[in-house]
Amino acid sequence: MQLIQNSYSGVSLLVDLNRDRLFTVGMIAMALAGGYWMASLVA
Repeated sequence: MQLIQNSYSGVSLLVDLNRDRLFTVGMIAMALAGGYWMASLVA
């Protein structure tokens, strides 16, 4: 039972880390797209 709980907590940690990484990549992509959009308005 303890092995199952330890495995679940490890999988949960991996999911949380990947979610954070995807959020970071998504925010960088949105910032680049916003910058591109603002530059297209000025030019």
